[in-house]
Amino acid sequence: MSNKKSLGAKVMLYPTPVLVVCTYDEAGKPNAMTAAWGGICCSEPPCIAVSLRKATASYHNILKRRAFTINIPSEKYAAEADYFGIVSGRDADKFKVAGLTAVKADKVDAPAIAEFPLSIELKLIDSIVIGLHTQFIGQVMDIKADESVLGASGLPDMQKLRPIAFAPTVRQYYGLGEMIGSAFEIGKGVIDPSKKGSKLKIL
Repeated sequence: MSNKKSLGAKVMLYPTPVLVVCTYDEAGKPNAMTAAWGGICCSEPPCIAVSLRKATASYHNILKRRAFTINIPSEKYAAEADYFGIVSGRDADKFKVAGLTAVKADKVDAPAIAEFPLSIELKLIDSIVIGLHTQFIGQVMDIKADESVLGASGLPDMQKLRPIAFAPTVRQYYGLGEMIGSAFEIGKGVIDPSKKGSKLKIL
């Protein structure tokens, strides 16, 4: 018998990412909304999924434009990211209020946020009605990153990017700590000695 306490059936995956989804409406007005229900869903083709409620303006914009961007805010923009999640694009010009700049994506019909260090351009390839939320699956067409957040490998460095993590239910934002090890490396220390040196399969 486990001594863990049952918390019931809740949306409680800790942590979740802070993703700012940007779209154009029918008139070409840029909009941004913050979503935490999202992440990588396929490697080939590279795809990211985000789940939105039908009540949001972004939901309808994605269906009409068949495109969106996901923008990753750094800790510096935590307040602006939160704002994007508490006000509807139907009621306010969010970019103007937040003092941020909407720039047209190169590969898809959607805007991106100039000030955020990482933007992912996606074309809609599928949508799945789950319940209250609809999952939008976007194929990655391009990724734009500020050079200031790139590491020696030419890829984003978490310590430079400083993305935000979200704790659902308690509704709190967190910064990330130090790196604790390299993936597919630190686990080799617990492999059976007879299998030492064997390659780990990357799924």
